[in-house]
Amino acid sequence: MSNIIEISNLNKSFGEVKAVQDLSFRVKKGELFAFLGLNGAGKSTTISIMCGQLGKDSGKVYINGEDLDRSVDTVKRDLGVVFQNSVLDKSLSVYDNLKSRAALYGITGNAFKQRLSELSELLNFKDILKRTVGKLSGGQRRRIDIARALLHQPKILILDEPTTGLDPQTRRTVWSVVSQLRRQENMTVFLTTHYMEEAADADYVIILDSGKISAQGTPLELKNSYTGDFITLYNISEQQVKQLELPYEALRDAYRVSVPNTKAATELILKYPDIFNDYEITKGKMDDVFLAVTGKSLMGGEQK
Repeated sequence: MSNIIEISNLNKSFGEVKAVQDLSFRVKKGELFAFLGLNGAGKSTTISIMCGQLGKDSGKVYINGEDLDRSVDTVKRDLGVVFQNSVLDKSLSVYDNLKSRAALYGITGNAFKQRLSELSELLNFKDILKRTVGKLSGGQRRRIDIARALLHQPKILILDEPTTGLDPQTRRTVWSVVSQLRRQENMTVFLTTHYMEEAADADYVIILDSGKISAQGTPLELKNSYTGDFITLYNISEQQVKQLELPYEALRDAYRVSVPNTKAATELILKYPDIFNDYEITKGKMDDVFLAVTGKSLMGGEQK
């Protein structure tokens, strides 16, 4: 699989603040790539540079084989961006918002009608085309934001905190559409998020802290490197848990024991068969990884 995004030694400062520091990474074609970090970690700055909206201080950016410095217009055509805050005109209807945006890409007449039909089917918004954007719910507006980003059939969809503030049902809708696009069109998706369960489904994850990469790898690699496994034991006494001589916490109706890895869990089960009558083993979650890597917690995007 070839790289569709290649960023090397990227730097950007705002006065004394080093927003992005010597950032280098690759994104493969068709990948779901997750960029994680607290607010201020440098995620949005990197996206703004990739989209040609913000000048960099130094470094190289190649998108779909094109050098951003030389071919900014070509690069922009390959990108569809769903920004954290909606960029739709609230006073216009859904139809007029999408029509005026499509015209910027030379998509007019029958070509626009055809594309609008495809997107309204995909994102299920046929019934709100005439509605003013200002009167839409947050979830409806987000679907139109995504349609706007997809009008010109970009090769890369950039989702900057796409589901922040959305209800669970709309978040599911957004993700089912993203999955469909990746399946049908081999679209590359570049995601920034602070919802760890979204990052857990990514092909590759980078954790950014103060403009630098703190950790990177597949979700499984990161979990294996930065967290252990957890054994949840049911229907046993605290005295029995203490026999294991491992860190544990009491839950409402169980005890959760931390082990370094699955091999260690297997050894415990063989050694203490009487304790392991009712249990489950789970890997650490991406929340645990983020906390281990940065010393900070990602909860609703705020530092705890």
